[in-house]
Amino acid sequence: MQSLRKPLFTIPQHWTPLRCIQPRHCSKLANTSVTPRERKTTVNKFKSQISSGPSFQDFIKGVSVNKPCAADEEHYDKHSYLSQDLEMGNSRKVYFETYGCQMNVNDTEIAWSILQRKGYQRTADLSEADVVLLVTCSIREKAEQTIWNRLQQLTAMKKRRLKTHTPMKIGILGCMAERLKTELLEREKLVDVLAGPDAYRDLPRLLTVADGGHQASNVLLSLEETYADIMPVHHAPHGYSAFVSIMRGCDNMCSYCIVPFTRGKERSRPVSSILDEVRMLSDQGVKEVTLLGQNVNSYRDTSEEQFCGSDVTKLSQGFKTVYRSKQGGLRFSDLLDRVSRIDPDMRIRFTSPHPKDFPDEVLHLIAERGNICKQIHLPAQSGSNKVLEAMRRGYTREAYLDLVENIRSIIPEVSLSSDFISGFCGETEDDQQQTLSLIRQVGYNVGFLFAYSMRKKTHAFHRLQDDVPAEVKQQRLEECIRVFREEAARVNAALIGSTQLVLVEGESKRSAKDLCGRTDGNMKVIFPKEDVAVHPLESNTASINAGDYLLVKILSANSQSLRGRALSHSSLRGTAQHSETLPRHQLGEHVASDTTMIERCS
Repeated sequence: MQSLRKPLFTIPQHWTPLRCIQPRHCSKLANTSVTPRERKTTVNKFKSQISSGPSFQDFIKGVSVNKPCAADEEHYDKHSYLSQDLEMGNSRKVYFETYGCQMNVNDTEIAWSILQRKGYQRTADLSEADVVLLVTCSIREKAEQTIWNRLQQLTAMKKRRLKTHTPMKIGILGCMAERLKTELLEREKLVDVLAGPDAYRDLPRLLTVADGGHQASNVLLSLEETYADIMPVHHAPHGYSAFVSIMRGCDNMCSYCIVPFTRGKERSRPVSSILDEVRMLSDQGVKEVTLLGQNVNSYRDTSEEQFCGSDVTKLSQGFKTVYRSKQGGLRFSDLLDRVSRIDPDMRIRFTSPHPKDFPDEVLHLIAERGNICKQIHLPAQSGSNKVLEAMRRGYTREAYLDLVENIRSIIPEVSLSSDFISGFCGETEDDQQQTLSLIRQVGYNVGFLFAYSMRKKTHAFHRLQDDVPAEVKQQRLEECIRVFREEAARVNAALIGSTQLVLVEGESKRSAKDLCGRTDGNMKVIFPKEDVAVHPLESNTASINAGDYLLVKILSANSQSLRGRALSHSSLRGTAQHSETLPRHQLGEHVASDTTMIERCS
């Protein structure tokens, strides 16, 4: 820390300061005689021009400065040299395409909230869009290639529109903007605007600059940005569920992961703004909220002095981190407690967690609260200690299995999901077999499995060799998927005959005669579309709508979904009285491929 306190410039003591500097003349006029009064007038005019232009703070982000009071927050970080009238959207239409993780879905809602305030309109029709914004992912090479291909298509459309319509502007938001800023701006001039994950507030200005015929970019990472004062405009298709971001960034520095380099260090949103958003969603009739973060259960709110004690953050038994233990702050268990009390009939989920951040108080809270889903995402990544060490995951296979045992002892009916990477640097066939045995031993209901894709900037890129051939990666991936499905088919069969509380999502994609929904354990259930009893003890019937809770009897199962028949309408609070006792593990399965994945970052 001492080095951070050194002055920017030092002058050796033996130097003699100059007391007079001869002026250098750059024109004929400069040689003419100038009176002291004229010189003073010129200097004052120049100072006035400087004071009205951008300040030093306009060129840096993430530096703690004296922030304005709450009443002035709306005007904070404004560019005084750019008229606010120029930043107005003037009813121009914006079209969003969102790729990757749930955080990107939430980022889309934040970006739209900012643009909506400036007078932009949103459109679902690409052909009428004035601005096209792609919210991007960089977690794998294939995800980035998808964006490059899409940019080629959009650029061709843009060139055709130049002849007949107002020129279309194309923007890249999110992780890819941060990671590939130079390539995106220079490669065939495909992009007009770049905005990194911490620069969405700057979108109106960037679009204004782009309207002037220039490329505009802001990919600066922030140490403080959480968008706490921006209320996202939720755009769920049915309005029954919503994502709520509670923290941003990641400090874990797993050797394979690009997230710390594209989204920066961890910072948590103040608890008060989270609770306000959840209350608003409850008032709107939302039935399920998913709390989001790159490492969601490492949430630590230090925004108020009363939260900043000296207690050290608790980790799961046998887990460690690459960073120093953190002290103080309102922790994830505190937040989860407060969120779950807002609406007892609203389901609460969270993703994506890290296994290290599951102290017993979190597990006991999940077990005790009826509206906190008994489903935990527990990314393992590998079943081999050698590979886990190379990944810098901070735990061993044995510690992970101990955590699974502890979770199931506290939450017997828990449903577990996980992430696995096939073909990581140095992985052998023996390592692969250890991963397969872990999958069999734990019995997950959901799996997100992918072949390893090396990313620049990561620890693995600088220190490890990507030495597993692509065909071997693919072979191992297919083997993991096969074992997942075998285990899922076995555990799902145990659910046949049970009654599950299902939150209805809408029509089944395969048949308009069926509806689909999800259990508390996040398992997809398909059932016929038919009127059912309004209450388990009544004969009156009512139709079924998205957002309804139903009791559904499970009649059959496969490796990816359950099938059943709806018995009656219900609620979270009424379920305990009417549903049958569930088997110990509410386990189903869903294995995602590269084309369908909702990305996980832990």
